[in-house]
Amino acid sequence: MRAKHQRLLFVCAGLASLGGAAAFALWALQDKVTYFYAPSDLLHAQPAGNVRLGGLVADGSVARKADGLTMEFAVTDLKAQVPVRYTGIVPDLFREGQGVIAEGQYGPDGVFVARSLLAKHDEKYMPPEVAAALKKSGEWRDPAKPAS
Repeated sequence: MRAKHQRLLFVCAGLASLGGAAAFALWALQDKVTYFYAPSDLLHAQPAGNVRLGGLVADGSVARKADGLTMEFAVTDLKAQVPVRYTGIVPDLFREGQGVIAEGQYGPDGVFVARSLLAKHDEKYMPPEVAAALKKSGEWRDPAKPAS
């Protein structure tokens, strides 16, 4: 075999092993991927597995259960609402009308069961995913500009 063919064989073998390693890494990480959905996207996709749901806490939707730890509320992107159930300690900045990201699973009963909640940290901040979802829905209002 000539040197040219040996180099070509070596490069092909290297590319094949690199492709195999990349495929193995992607296969191993597939359970760790968490996709972000806005409420209107979540209702259409109805994904299985762990997802992040982001939007605004709908006004008048927050209700606490008798156990003191379980809370039900709705997340909206001003087009659609998704009911959410969360058991645990709620962030201090969590309230109606504020941005929130809930991580958990969308159940077959149409209720999103959240394992964790993230709330915005000041009046001008909104998680980038939530802002993008609101812009996509046409309901974005820039907090730096006063309403006209």
